[in-house]
Amino acid sequence: MLTALVLGALIGVLLGLLGGGGSILAVPALVYGAGLPLASAVPASLLVVGISSATAALPRVHAGQVRWRIAGVFGAAGAAAAFGGAALNRLMPDQAVLLGFAALMVAAGWRMLAGGDRLGGACALPGGGVDWRSCLPKSIGAGAAVGVLTGLFGVGGGFLIIPALVVGLGLPMAAAVGTSLVIVVVNSVAGFAAHAGDATLDYGVIAAFTLAAVAGSLAAARLARRLDADRLRRWFAYLVFAVAAFVAAQAVLHPGATG
Repeated sequence: MLTALVLGALIGVLLGLLGGGGSILAVPALVYGAGLPLASAVPASLLVVGISSATAALPRVHAGQVRWRIAGVFGAAGAAAAFGGAALNRLMPDQAVLLGFAALMVAAGWRMLAGGDRLGGACALPGGGVDWRSCLPKSIGAGAAVGVLTGLFGVGGGFLIIPALVVGLGLPMAAAVGTSLVIVVVNSVAGFAAHAGDATLDYGVIAAFTLAAVAGSLAAARLARRLDADRLRRWFAYLVFAVAAFVAAQAVLHPGATG
């Protein structure tokens, strides 16, 4: 329980400082820190990510920073695909899932180092709207891809959703972050439902982890304004690379340790 509190608070602080991305550490923290089996860690991570994202989304909803039509398209496609990702998760051995997760972490870290998504794109209209005639298939495809990753690995996918919204659909960054949080909540709920019944969940550990993450994110959000966001993002990317290497090494050297 103490470990869950410490790790949850750490991830919450990262979420509060960076505005996203910290949830990619939830599964490794639950598996190697809190000692949950992988089958329990994936739905537990989705519960933590969903609640944390909902908490972070509330002020953005009040500020009008959510594009509900776009969130509906992405969320509907992602929710349906999350069940496919969960089915794929059941077919794969734990070692393959963890190695795939390590690869996803490397991709996430690279995205954080790349930074600076340009505004605009083929879907953006001059007045700030979205050309749905040409971009609806692209939006559905992107939403479905993120949904598969949500169901397969138990991640929110915000590090993929935000670039798709900014670069592909031309949303301003503030609206992209708010819309992404709503999409992550929808995908997390669907992913959790898809995994329901797969394993016994330790709700005490999950509650401690979630409460600590929410508290950490709220506390760190005030501090974030005083720190260099680009430097934080770089150091966090390096942390993600290190954890990815650890997860891959554990998966190769101790393939049966997460069952």
